[in-house]
Amino acid sequence: MKKKDSTKIFWYLAAIGFIILFMLMLLSSILDVGDRLTNISPYLSYVFYGLTVILVYALILRPVHIILFSPTFSVQTTLDDGETSRKNFRLYKKVVKRLLSEDYIPEEEKENLTKVLNDKVLLQGALHHTFNKYVKKEINKRIRKNAKTVMISTAISQNGRLDFFTIIVVNLKMIKELVEMCGFRPSYKNLSKLTINVFTTALIAEGLENVDMNDVLPASTLNTLGEIPLIKPIMSSVTQGVSNALLTLRIGIVTRKYLFSDATEITKEKIRRDALLEAAKMLPSVVGDAVLILPKKFISLFKKQKKEAEED
Repeated sequence: MKKKDSTKIFWYLAAIGFIILFMLMLLSSILDVGDRLTNISPYLSYVFYGLTVILVYALILRPVHIILFSPTFSVQTTLDDGETSRKNFRLYKKVVKRLLSEDYIPEEEKENLTKVLNDKVLLQGALHHTFNKYVKKEINKRIRKNAKTVMISTAISQNGRLDFFTIIVVNLKMIKELVEMCGFRPSYKNLSKLTINVFTTALIAEGLENVDMNDVLPASTLNTLGEIPLIKPIMSSVTQGVSNALLTLRIGIVTRKYLFSDATEITKEKIRRDALLEAAKMLPSVVGDAVLILPKKFISLFKKQKKEAEED
């Protein structure tokens, strides 16, 4: 028991440390931009600080509040005993009521849930079926959607610090969406682990900005790609976007696994390995969807730069 408690304390302290570090980095970036705007006009800096407060609340503080104050719960792949079922019965009913308002749940499934809403024995089995057949699929869609957002945003951005904050905000938004979908959150210990995962991923995204493609790909591959129009200037950015998308997929899958506690995945090593493998399987579809958008974004970006150059 003492070992478990000490492990929890370690993860809590580590997460708090990362949060403090993130807030200091965010504050530093805000003050830096604010000082530059002050040199132009003090009023411009006031407007910037006001917008920053609104954005920080909407994009960071509000999602964190929703996540932290949601009830904790896990859908077990093996049914709990009767005592546990009775203990969580009220929460089961709250989860069912939330699911009844979701459009992606078929009407037939909603009717089955409504029939067993007051049955302590059958309700858990019905929830187990609904979550594994319908909710997981919807969760995976949300994960892929957010990974695509990360890929496009970080591929277009040429600023490592901006990529850092983009990763934080989008992953936080993704975790909030998954919690809202399910109606419950992972344990505080697992939330602490997710916090560290998100922050580490953001740091990796910031570091990728300085990666030299000559160190990643063979010279023959670079020469071949360099002959393709528009590929060479955007190749590095696209590679960064794909890498960040993969890491975001992994975080989303780990979050899902924490929400859907699987008795066969009791070790953190197996959760990490399986999450990475599943993320790799999802990645091609995410890249495929993003590639349809990326060329248009880059072409418009190049046209804008060309127009500005001509005006100068």
